Amino acid sequence: MIKTTATTVPGSGNLSALDATTPDYGHPAREKIEKPRLPKHILVVEDDASLADLEADVLAASGYTVTIASSGELAVIAFQQAIPDLIVLDLELSGTMTGWDVLHTLRTHSRIPVLLTSSLTAVGKRLRTRGETRLTLDHLPKPYPMQTLLKRIERMLVIVPQ
Repeated sequence: MIKTTATTVPGSGNLSALDATTPDYGHPAREKIEKPRLPKHILVVEDDASLADLEADVLAASGYTVTIASSGELAVIAFQQAIPDLIVLDLELSGTMTGWDVLHTLRTHSRIPVLLTSSLTAVGKRLRTRGETRLTLDHLPKPYPMQTLLKRIERMLVIVPQ
């Protein structure tokens, strides 16, 4: 007797098997059934509200869940409440915490991918001295097309454990 339970993920229109229990007779054709993956969560840390909203809209339209933090302090609080899969971090934040301060605080807790955004030109040199690869820490110079942002995020999320 074969017992199979299947369900659909809301909004996806795809049928995904969640649990399949069959007798295992050592048949090599038996397939591994994977659970559906939840949308990736991205924390956008940007003090320019119009840019933050634009990035959030583009990311949400691409299937990501997005949280916006408008300051370094709010970014740290958001990170402590729910660890995202990736952070898009503006280095030129106004307020008491700069983007570098936020990055330092985040790195004491996690090695999740961080995409730094800035119009500053010396960022690349400073990144190379931090001892991280471009898959865990990268820089996207401002201004940038939203398609470039999406491609960079997709590339960086490849290394996130599933």
